[in-house]
Amino acid sequence: MTASPEASLPAGLTRGRIPDFFIVGHAKSGTTALYEMLKAHPQFFMPEYKGGFGKEPWFFSAENPNPQDGRERSIAFTGRGFMTVDAYLSLFAAAGAEQRVGEASTSYLWSRTAAQRIAEAQPNARIIAIMREPASFLRSVHLQLLQNHHESERNFRKAVALDDARREGRHIPRHSYWPQALIYSDRVRYAEQLRRYEAVFAREQMLVLIYDDFRDANEATVRQVLRFLDVDDSAPVRPVHVNPTIGVRSARLNDLKHALREGRGPILRSVKGAGKALTSRSARESLYYPVQRRLVYRKPPPPDERFMRELRRRFKGEVEALSEYLDRDLVTLWGYDDLD
Repeated sequence: MTASPEASLPAGLTRGRIPDFFIVGHAKSGTTALYEMLKAHPQFFMPEYKGGFGKEPWFFSAENPNPQDGRERSIAFTGRGFMTVDAYLSLFAAAGAEQRVGEASTSYLWSRTAAQRIAEAQPNARIIAIMREPASFLRSVHLQLLQNHHESERNFRKAVALDDARREGRHIPRHSYWPQALIYSDRVRYAEQLRRYEAVFAREQMLVLIYDDFRDANEATVRQVLRFLDVDDSAPVRPVHVNPTIGVRSARLNDLKHALREGRGPILRSVKGAGKALTSRSARESLYYPVQRRLVYRKPPPPDERFMRELRRRFKGEVEALSEYLDRDLVTLWGYDDLD
């Protein structure tokens, strides 16, 4: 296998512990819950939040825009900042010799280069992907991007309609660090995404899960993952519920929250610093953050069922292709057999 220049492996990545398995996505499909459940298993090591990168290093997503400021290619721009090889390897430095090491980065599934780069760094890696019904998946992604301040178009239909313009670099929100993440229709090219991994990994190194199974038969699905990763599948499995889909109640308060979190400008940095100095972390977690969430967020509004049906018609071919790839009838499972 010959690597293309833009997918070349960062220099020095062979000098430390590289993950044995990767949860590659999709977002809003149970990946964070799976990460938390595996992290609780004694035979696994999953990195804690560290240096602003958290559970999702995104290190192998090479096409994430890297500003042309003269930095060497061994430094990856993850969207959260520049990550050196040493910084990436340090995420796993505390792993025990007998532990399976993993990481979870949802950009790896729709990245066009991550599969090849992971294979070059760890050819024996196990790959786990979770697929979700396209229309509900994209709606959840849109709400998440609004919450994270990377999407500015609040109307879901209008946001999806901007796909072509955004491919041309137009209508990109000011705070969006990765325009490709905003091209919604490209997110659901499921069979194409999986084939990129099948091109560089043996099929038995890949486990493709369906979100419905993970949600409705959580324990059984997690034990399937444990067997796939060759660890004890008899250990207790405790369901974890994280990252529920939410809506933004107040765009202005969400803007202010984002500005304070980022600490943009000397005044906001002073306010942020003063708040941390005057309150303990436990007080912020038990009092301030819950109140903040109630003021800024709410339960998501009901979906526009007409538009959801339009999306299902549009992406029926993708569901049929994934059904054929997995040899499973997802057309019926996801209700795509009932589209007029």
